[in-house]
Amino acid sequence: MPPLKRSPGISKSPLAWISKVMEVRDEQIIARVGLDTYMFLRYMRSMFIVFTVLSILSLATIIPVNITGGGDAEGISVLTMSNLPKNSSKLWVHIVFFMIFVIWVMKNILGELNVYTRLRLWWLTNPEHANKVGSSTVMVSTLPETLIEREDKIRQMFDIFPGGVRQVVVNRDCSDLADIVKQRDKYALKLEKILTTYAVNCEKAHKKAEKKGTEYAEPKRPLMRESKIPFKGPKIDAIEFLSTEIARLNQEIAESTSDETKFKRQSSAFVLFRKQIAAHMSAQTVLDYKPLSMNSVSLDVNPEDIIWSNMNMNPYDRRIRGYISFAITVGLVIVWTILTAFLAGLVSVKSLKKIPGLKNIPDSKWLGIFTGIVPSIVLAVLMALLPIVLRLLLRLEGTPRVSQVNMRLLHRYYFFQVWNVYLVTILSTTILETASEVVKHPELIVEVIATNVPKSANPILTYVLLLAFTGAAKEILQIARLVMRYVMPMIFAKTPRSIAKAETPAEFDWATSIPTHSLIFLMGFSYSFIAPLVNCFVAVYFGLFYVVYRYQFLYVYNDANWSTGGLSFPKSISQMMVGVYISEVYMLLIMVSRIDKSANAIVRVVFTAIILLCTVGVHLYINDAYMPIINYLPIRAAADVEENPKISNNFPDLSKEADLSLNDSTDADSTIESDSKARRRIYAMYGSLVPRKLIDYILAKVPSILHSKSPSNSPNPSDDDSNSDIAAEELASEYQGKTKQSNGLSMFPHDSTAAGSNVNSANGGLPSMPVAHHYNASGTEIDNSAAAAVADGKRTSGNTNILSIDSGVMAAAAAGPGANSL
Repeated sequence: MPPLKRSPGISKSPLAWISKVMEVRDEQIIARVGLDTYMFLRYMRSMFIVFTVLSILSLATIIPVNITGGGDAEGISVLTMSNLPKNSSKLWVHIVFFMIFVIWVMKNILGELNVYTRLRLWWLTNPEHANKVGSSTVMVSTLPETLIEREDKIRQMFDIFPGGVRQVVVNRDCSDLADIVKQRDKYALKLEKILTTYAVNCEKAHKKAEKKGTEYAEPKRPLMRESKIPFKGPKIDAIEFLSTEIARLNQEIAESTSDETKFKRQSSAFVLFRKQIAAHMSAQTVLDYKPLSMNSVSLDVNPEDIIWSNMNMNPYDRRIRGYISFAITVGLVIVWTILTAFLAGLVSVKSLKKIPGLKNIPDSKWLGIFTGIVPSIVLAVLMALLPIVLRLLLRLEGTPRVSQVNMRLLHRYYFFQVWNVYLVTILSTTILETASEVVKHPELIVEVIATNVPKSANPILTYVLLLAFTGAAKEILQIARLVMRYVMPMIFAKTPRSIAKAETPAEFDWATSIPTHSLIFLMGFSYSFIAPLVNCFVAVYFGLFYVVYRYQFLYVYNDANWSTGGLSFPKSISQMMVGVYISEVYMLLIMVSRIDKSANAIVRVVFTAIILLCTVGVHLYINDAYMPIINYLPIRAAADVEENPKISNNFPDLSKEADLSLNDSTDADSTIESDSKARRRIYAMYGSLVPRKLIDYILAKVPSILHSKSPSNSPNPSDDDSNSDIAAEELASEYQGKTKQSNGLSMFPHDSTAAGSNVNSANGGLPSMPVAHHYNASGTEIDNSAAAAVADGKRTSGNTNILSIDSGVMAAAAAGPGANSL
């Protein structure tokens, strides 16, 4: 692993990891694990601070008001809003503090978005990202027929953007080549397994001969049948057969890639610009006057991120598939709701006997075990299968990139969580009981909801508290992965490659984890004024997960394949806004249900409605002001960086009033005082949560904070510009290693290291796999350049599906799932 991305060692003390991970500064986290992880951690920290403040305010104001409310609530319900009489004047306390809660949350959202936009801009222009070929490349889908065969016309059209076009690459259908590569990889893996087993047997025979003092006898060579039908055909030498087949398939691959005209052109292309800003400008431009023509343009192209089977889909077909997929998703939510309700009913033996045919089932301890364990297991399996099904639906829609699939899954899975976990599982115990009453008297629906929502506070409290401790403990223990980490190599992994694969660090599941945390925010904030005690539990939840995740991302997870520049953070903000809206609707319904002829009650309703309207206004402002800056590189920023490239090397000043061209050093010889750096770092960490005047006051009273020494075992990219140069070089080499294609050819042209360099980072920092030697039928070793290229760590089936001509050299790759070959 590169030194810049390596985390420091931890002592053997059981709790030493907590202090160690909390010492790591924010800019060091970005340098080690990327902007996506940093913004996720920042989101968790912000939620912890938000609910900590809400907890303090609730304990000091709302809970005492609820206790002395004078209602007839009992037990823990005394702490909730249900202990207030219908026309109590104390409801104004809840309204006022709810308004403060909303303002506090919206202030933090705006502050965090301001920080993110600065970091996103820095990430886009930093050499680590800007120097990649993919940063100045766009993927254009649904090309018209008149342009598919005219690369010169495509170049002429895109040459209008600054710097012009470096090269245009129209994708081709390489499905036949992909089948050959797949077969070759299958034989190669099988040969590797056979050779490893044979080598082990030879070593055992050699040691046995030495121990007995006898002459070494070579073990019997492995045999196999050529036929796919079991026990059919004669047995042949497995090593000789597989080596010959691999050599033959390699020759077929070389012959296929020698003539690009064999492969049919597809309706998608890559346009490589000379300037990054040109790619961002083209992505915001209407490219064609025909409906749905060239309407899909993707930025920051990564060959490993592309779903090649969806590159040639008709735009109308893609749209129809999208409608069908959404309908199936809604159907799945309904089916999962029915299954969840049914399985919840099985937990009770009494409910189980209500099922026809099971009325006379005898009571026994085994029945109790069945009803207690089986439904939970089935429900857990169903919950685990849902993301897989949703991902499959999104791929079948024609989504062209894996990252887009995951981004869209964030919202779909969150929709499922809100409905099936929050509205069905949590609220069904109270609302469904009154369903018959609502059917008879529909005018009572508002009163019924407003009356019964506070009664469901206990399940909310239990769920959040249980998830806070068991979820955080499960996350840090990783029992299943820990067992598989040691069981897989012993039982299933028989080759160096399979062992390396089994030992590869796990990846964080962004698409399902973020919606789960957003659901907890929804539960906490929607009940922040109804049952204020939930604020304390949610603060504990986010605090525990924040500390655990800092350790997991620095020492456990490997998320090299997830690099979107923090684009999951705006999705989290959108999901937070759903929680704010639901809480405001709850408050409005409660105030409406308590309305009477008094002017005080009407004013309460109007005041609550004003809060909702103000939130809508802030939300519209966020969409108009921040979203365009987040998605695209501003022209002003590109001009500033082009004028002074040094700006993009330094960690940015995250204050709102700072200017990009002025906040960093515009003079290469100027220096920044150490206390100014520390002050900027503190602003970056807490400026969106704490007023800057308060930070300045604390720093004035405790100046030692500015001069505290940071850990010396991790470089700070803002302190030394050479670090970012090193990181850019290392990251570029990793990117080039990932884009190695068959026979040492590159997916993207103008890649000086695409053919011939040995980049071990293509294997994720793991040692290179053993070389598979190819032999012909006579036993002579074959000098195959493709095999040699693979031995150096180059990918021979890298999901590129692109054929291009550049100075007479054709870059070819196969479609379909890629695999490192022998």
